[in-house]
Amino acid sequence: MIKAAEAMVKCLDQEGIRVVFGYPGAAICPFFDALYASDIHHVLVRHEANAGHAASGYARITNKPAVCIATSGPGATNLLTAIATAYADSIPLVCITGQVSTDQIGGDVFQEADITGAAEPFVKHSYLVKDASALPRIFKEAFYLAGTGRKGPVLIDVPVDVQNTLIDFSYPETVQMRTYKPTVKGNPLQIQKICEMLQSAKKPLICAGGGVFLSGAQDELIAFAEKTHIPVVSTMMGIGILPSAHPLYLGMLGMHGTASANTAVHECDVMLLIGARVGDRAVRSPKFLAESTTIIHMDIDPAEIGKNISTDIPLVGDCEAILTAMTEKIGDMPDNPWFAELAEKRKDTSVYASYGERINPKAFLRELSAKLPDNTVCVADVGQNQIWSCNHFGIREGGRFLTTGGMGTMGYSLPCGIGAKMADPNREVVVVCGDGSFQMQMMELATMMQEGIAVKVVIFANTRLGMVREIQTLRYGDRQMAVHLNGSPDFAALARSYGMDAENAYTEAEAYEKMQKLVDSDKPYLLVCHVDPLEPTLS
Repeated sequence: MIKAAEAMVKCLDQEGIRVVFGYPGAAICPFFDALYASDIHHVLVRHEANAGHAASGYARITNKPAVCIATSGPGATNLLTAIATAYADSIPLVCITGQVSTDQIGGDVFQEADITGAAEPFVKHSYLVKDASALPRIFKEAFYLAGTGRKGPVLIDVPVDVQNTLIDFSYPETVQMRTYKPTVKGNPLQIQKICEMLQSAKKPLICAGGGVFLSGAQDELIAFAEKTHIPVVSTMMGIGILPSAHPLYLGMLGMHGTASANTAVHECDVMLLIGARVGDRAVRSPKFLAESTTIIHMDIDPAEIGKNISTDIPLVGDCEAILTAMTEKIGDMPDNPWFAELAEKRKDTSVYASYGERINPKAFLRELSAKLPDNTVCVADVGQNQIWSCNHFGIREGGRFLTTGGMGTMGYSLPCGIGAKMADPNREVVVVCGDGSFQMQMMELATMMQEGIAVKVVIFANTRLGMVREIQTLRYGDRQMAVHLNGSPDFAALARSYGMDAENAYTEAEAYEKMQKLVDSDKPYLLVCHVDPLEPTLS
């Protein structure tokens, strides 16, 4: 017999987990003590939320569930934002929290919080473990739930006395959950109907979302688009499914999207939505879609189909399986003259004009992406920097673009970048954030240095919460309230105090000179680009 805490570690080992992200505390100490004797590498973050964000980055690169850990009470509640972020973006996480002793639950004792109750809206499922012998089954189910169907976070809350209980350990080989059977293969009659609809359309359009990545269906989508010559737009979470320069790709749609993408959405007569939840900043807005547009919505989660937009042809299933079937079934389609018109709109590059002395963040991102390797991972935070990155950081074949599109969580990019780099150390990872969002995560520079993680960080510093300032200027008579970041430190000096290479750039010439240093460095590097406080999100 072994302690349940040791069984928890063995469960992770059985699931192939080699790296976990967390922050210890008394209620989770038995598990950490068992982890000490294992080969699983624990990454100590400096805030529990960042354990979840780092696990998110790791999961998105490996496309498998990743693990984050926190203690009870404030440790668990700090993790909630990361859990909610992963839930909104369908990222597979297994979140392990310690809990007070079972005989103390409900007594409002030190560091007690009902984390399973608090997390209920943000998890696929949660477990409060009171029977230690059930832990192997629970872990097997948790990984299965997190990584199948519509992926997402699963919470396992384990009281400290349960962790210390002796059990016989046997890890199940299979999962038996009668009430959970996600649909994978699409209905063949619906697939046939969709193929016929697309072939008869005059202005067909594909809108690809993050579900394509979650399914691992990037190659299948490209093959389908190239066979049919149907143009593609993406949601924010779908950026990178097609390389930015792919001839069929028109860019990101929505309120911060490109003119070519939004024109296509407005003019199309048939739209094939693939793995997109139809958020309010994308196609849900009525100004983008014509009333006559036929909507085909493909998603693994039936609850998403028709939730935010009326759907003419629904199709539930896994993107990879369905796209493979559709590519085999559909006939070749000729080039569409409508797409040639859209391609002309895409050629406008006036936003990349040189500012001279000032740093143009959009031009900077375009140049930076051109200098980095094809398979670079770009992680954007939230705010103006996110939109600049979405529209101007070029993703080439093999590259990835990671951000938080559903929850829009500031402070996501640096821990996510750390997780992404640890998932694939041979890929370049560049993090882009603002001076506001950076101050929500700058403590993770210590994690980077402790682990020797060579993430490159670009901070666009405008001494403002730029997007909020822009909203106040445009909608509230320029009454700027609580958006000035006076009192911020010298971020480059701060990074150097951690032992990192870091520099400031105030002019265009400085920015491009130091950009090259960032590209050439094989160590962690931070570059602060000082931009105009009035620089607009869109040009």
